[in-house]
Amino acid sequence: MKKVLYSIIILFLSISVNAQLDRSIRPEAGPAPEIQLGDYEFFTLDNGLKVIVVENHKIPRITYQLSLDTDPVIENEQAGFIALTGNLLRVGTTTRSKAEIDEAIDFIGASLNTFSTGISGSVLKKFSGDFLEIMADVLYNPSFPIEELDKLKTQNISGIQTAKNDGNSIANNINTTITYGKNHPYGEIISEKTIESISIEQCKDYYNTYFKPNVAYLIIVGDINLKEAKKQATNYFGKWEKGDVPVHSYDFPKLNNSPRVVIGNRDGAVQSVIMVSFPIDFKPGNPDAIKASVMNTILGGGGTSTRINANLREDKAYTYGAYSRLSSDKLVGSFNASGDVKGEATDSAMYELLYEIKRMVDEPVEKTTLDQVKNKMNGSFARSLEQPSTIARFALNIERYNLPKDYYATYLEELSKVSVSDVQEMAKKYLKTDNANIIAVGDAAQLSKTMARFSEDGKVEQFDYYGNPVKAMEAPSGLSANDVIEKYIDAIGGKEKLLQINDITTKSGVTVQGMSIELSIQQKAPNKICVETSIGGNVMTKQVFNGEAGKVKSPMGDQDITGDDLEYMNIQATVNAELHFEKLGVKIELMGAEDVEGRPAWKIQMTLPSGRTAVDFYDQETGLKVKSVSQQGGTSVSALYDDYQEINGILFPFKTKQTAGPQVLDIETKSIEINKGIEDSIFEL
Repeated sequence: MKKVLYSIIILFLSISVNAQLDRSIRPEAGPAPEIQLGDYEFFTLDNGLKVIVVENHKIPRITYQLSLDTDPVIENEQAGFIALTGNLLRVGTTTRSKAEIDEAIDFIGASLNTFSTGISGSVLKKFSGDFLEIMADVLYNPSFPIEELDKLKTQNISGIQTAKNDGNSIANNINTTITYGKNHPYGEIISEKTIESISIEQCKDYYNTYFKPNVAYLIIVGDINLKEAKKQATNYFGKWEKGDVPVHSYDFPKLNNSPRVVIGNRDGAVQSVIMVSFPIDFKPGNPDAIKASVMNTILGGGGTSTRINANLREDKAYTYGAYSRLSSDKLVGSFNASGDVKGEATDSAMYELLYEIKRMVDEPVEKTTLDQVKNKMNGSFARSLEQPSTIARFALNIERYNLPKDYYATYLEELSKVSVSDVQEMAKKYLKTDNANIIAVGDAAQLSKTMARFSEDGKVEQFDYYGNPVKAMEAPSGLSANDVIEKYIDAIGGKEKLLQINDITTKSGVTVQGMSIELSIQQKAPNKICVETSIGGNVMTKQVFNGEAGKVKSPMGDQDITGDDLEYMNIQATVNAELHFEKLGVKIELMGAEDVEGRPAWKIQMTLPSGRTAVDFYDQETGLKVKSVSQQGGTSVSALYDDYQEINGILFPFKTKQTAGPQVLDIETKSIEINKGIEDSIFEL
């Protein structure tokens, strides 16, 4: 019954050439054009603050970016506190509340953002003094209000609860954990528990320890000259006191001796996320940077016209898009190739992804392909130079990573020199599939079988969203799906009481994007249902099933419910459907056990006559249903049930947390009435 709520809520919610040319002769490439990079100025204040100035007088606007250059820090049991520290800088100072900061910034038409790595903003030149006064206040005098920390905690926990149902989030967490380990700053996973453990004192301590001018850069871009920039930097940031800042070093992650195959689970998933990743020694300024970038662009980093997409998307139709990324980092570089693919083609898609990576190593690229990619990269680089922010970014990288002053000025020259053999050399050097993490997130029951082909010893590991290994929990011999269902029926009141139910009326409420929505569900035996969504007493949507046919009614018009959706609606409309599975043609299978919110639960898969499946979870101790997962409109929808209360001797969940993609709905039941005598007219189409 609860599963129909999601669909209701979402519903609401040419050039002529005169000369004669011999087109059979390819023109020789000319020399790489000389790049005229915009100038930048650099100076250092007495307190160690390094300042980069890029002049651009096209519009009377200035952008300021204060950026810390510190080593990553391990957060341990309070993972997430560094990010929250950055957020807290923006929500109040000792002289201004968050509202006052917002009002002052809006008044001058500016923007101001804070991060764990610094502060940034943009303002019209004539208001730059007013803006910098606010920016300096935020930097020097953050008040760290506890009530704002609590708000941020709530927001972050909500985000985690949404991410737990997202395949890419699960895959990324698994990847970071098995690549770096949880004792590395890049391997820590932020959880509800770590967020709840964060204190204001930790945030203050991080700010006091790491926000120092001698480890910071101030980048000023826009309608300003060097003299003005020096005056502003000195006046507003000159009194910032320098101090000793801790430095940290970490071991390079250990490579796998052979491919490591790891899966993650998303019950009911019709798509899988596949990923191939491994760490590489690839720091900023690496002399291989341009050649390696060309190699990766051909493989999967150049949009849809890449080898990976030509295979997985255009030829095999496994995905709408799959990509690769080769990233530099001062601690650990990385290679990552990934994509969302059809669930039934997960292992086939993974095979082709690995094939394309290995093909870069084994086969030289075609000269025509190389030339096309180089031309594309040439154009992209040239276009990027039109933005002053690009010059500022180049300047920051040159200063931060001690690069040659002409590092970017020679980019096109170096790009033009990249050869076919260079590309293959880069592939051999950096593409290490024999040491890769091979990750797939989807229906774990299937993946545990199909992904074993990529492991030398057939071993497939399973990890959860938090990067923890999942131990296989098999059902004891003799326990059947029917046994689990019977225990559930007994737990909520027993078969005898359930059969006495003729109708059920449920009133619930949920807040969506600040709007309070009322939900009314009227259900009548054997299989009629009416679900209404209202705002302020006005019915906005209505979904009705009269036992044979169904319809959705809304301001956008009426729509018949057909096909598999109608079949599914019939089962959802059936009062106490668990008592009638055999009659409904629903086959149930005990799939084992999983943890649900930290408690072991039996996993029951239901297969409808059409072949459509859904999954329910039942607490092993209490017998109560605690979770359900189904597919609605191509989206995986999960619901967590809690706060069971007794109505007429029967237990009903009064709290439901429903997750569908990025949407999380906290549905609270206000009342349940049994056998009030619902008229059949309610279910008329």
